[in-house]
Amino acid sequence: MTSSTTGTDVTLDASGGTRLYAQADELRAAGPAVRVALPEGVTAWSVTRGDVIRRLLSGDQLSKDARRSWPGYVPGAIPWLYSWVDVKSMFTSDDPDHQRLKQLISRAFTPRRIEAMRPVLQGIVTDLLDGLERREREAPGSLYDLRADFAYQVPTRLICDLFGVPDDQRPAMLDVIDRVLTMSGATQEEGQAINRDMGAAMYRLLETKRQAPGDDMTSLLLGAHEEDGDRLDENELISTLILMIGAGSETAVAMISHAIRMMIAHPEQLAAVRRDPARWTDVIEETLRLHPPIMHMPLRYATADIDLGEGAVIRTGDAVIIGFGAHGRDPGVHASADSFDIDREDKSHLTFGYGMHYCMGAPLAKLEGEVALPAFFARFPDASVEADAAALVPQPSFIGNDMSRVPIRLGAPAASRS
Repeated sequence: MTSSTTGTDVTLDASGGTRLYAQADELRAAGPAVRVALPEGVTAWSVTRGDVIRRLLSGDQLSKDARRSWPGYVPGAIPWLYSWVDVKSMFTSDDPDHQRLKQLISRAFTPRRIEAMRPVLQGIVTDLLDGLERREREAPGSLYDLRADFAYQVPTRLICDLFGVPDDQRPAMLDVIDRVLTMSGATQEEGQAINRDMGAAMYRLLETKRQAPGDDMTSLLLGAHEEDGDRLDENELISTLILMIGAGSETAVAMISHAIRMMIAHPEQLAAVRRDPARWTDVIEETLRLHPPIMHMPLRYATADIDLGEGAVIRTGDAVIIGFGAHGRDPGVHASADSFDIDREDKSHLTFGYGMHYCMGAPLAKLEGEVALPAFFARFPDASVEADAAALVPQPSFIGNDMSRVPIRLGAPAASRS
């Protein structure tokens, strides 16, 4: 499966971190679309310019359905693409299937339902901060991992609650979801093992809900499947769980972690936000612009020849990988694009996508930031990251943008707040 018969001269780098940003800059400068090599012999056109992304995703020249639009596609042949291509969910479908599958989920993400999650989120965040405060009082000055001890816990606990994942099933499920984002550099055997573990985790959850359904999204989807398989078949059911539990947790993890790092690194901006708490939305948007949780999103497929100019012609059937995270760092759009500044007027980004596949969970991710960030700094106003940005180890991936570990000292806790 290749993008065309011409040569490929760029390999998409999976080392993550600052290299992720640098290569996005290189690709953006090189043209409106650049052919890149992906793992296991896959080639695609990388698109990193925001105006080109909007143009492509506003029309019908790109498909999300590999089954119909990617010549030579064989499901399961490329393990690292399983969660991005092989699954059959609204993420990998075009209309009318996309709309049918989206309607089954959208009832959980209405503005009213999302706002109703605020007290649940507040309870999760308070519980986590209480635990950190107890640990800090018992061993003052201890070193913590911001990602593992806080940023990771907030969205994963919420999404597992939303989908009714039992406590004893959460570690295995979340572990395999973590492994998916870094699978782009895995061997074929490792990729196959991840996919097996992913399927096993989802089947175990479904069997639990068949035996004891509850007031959760998994039970709702299972009911739709068992009442009318035409609305949601077994493959779509499993795929939708993979999409929603995975996407519903990982992006917010990175956002919270990056935002806390940026606030600690810019104390004058933190002071301004603490004086005016309404400005936490500025922190969230500027973090999403500068440190997008997702850089490149696989894959789409051309349904017609697309001439983008500058010698870039995407042929029918060619694969396309969209660099959503590149637009926010484009110096042609943002002055001092690599600087963190909550006062900048234009904080535009494409972190949550564009067009009909725009992420319906975006408002929930932002709510998680709105709750978690002010609560963290109210409890630990003197927190400090114990490594400079260059010393932080990124997660190896050209898809996700997160750190493997963020060492942090919390400092003396302020008075606990209910």
